[in-house]
Amino acid sequence: MSIGQTFLGLLESSPRHGYDLKRAYDERFGQARPLHFGQVYATLSRLLRNGLVEVDSVEAGEGPDRKRYAITEAGVTDVRRWLSQPEKPEPYLHSVLYTKVVLALLTGRSAADLLDTQRAEHLRLMRELTRRRDSGDLAERLICDHALFHLEADLRWLELTAARLDELAEAVRR
Repeated sequence: MSIGQTFLGLLESSPRHGYDLKRAYDERFGQARPLHFGQVYATLSRLLRNGLVEVDSVEAGEGPDRKRYAITEAGVTDVRRWLSQPEKPEPYLHSVLYTKVVLALLTGRSAADLLDTQRAEHLRLMRELTRRRDSGDLAERLICDHALFHLEADLRWLELTAARLDELAEAVRR
């Protein structure tokens, strides 16, 4: 996710301080991985340098002056363009899981055990996400559903690979 464009989208409703942007971002998008303050201010500096935000006001405080940032017309154009462009689908044509299965076969280790261990880890995470989804608000449910759908696809691949393991082992030996 582009933090810069997300900040621009958050700034469209009203100017905000860096701290307020971090809080809004973390509440809506960063629950699993909150932003560090350094990342917030580095992103704001880049947006300012690129003319996408401007300093709306400066307030004196006990520490450094607090700057409030506002989106510029160029920033509105940038976020509008970003929102209108589709994201490139990530087909994972060469995954770490596939690499591990092939290497297990090449090195004489148990690829079946590897697949079983990975299946158990996927199921553990799916149970955790299901609990989060069931107790969360709409945003949390949608985020968890997205992750669960991806994990379900991975699980289907693990099952298919396990079913084709003898065939894959033969192909790897050749």
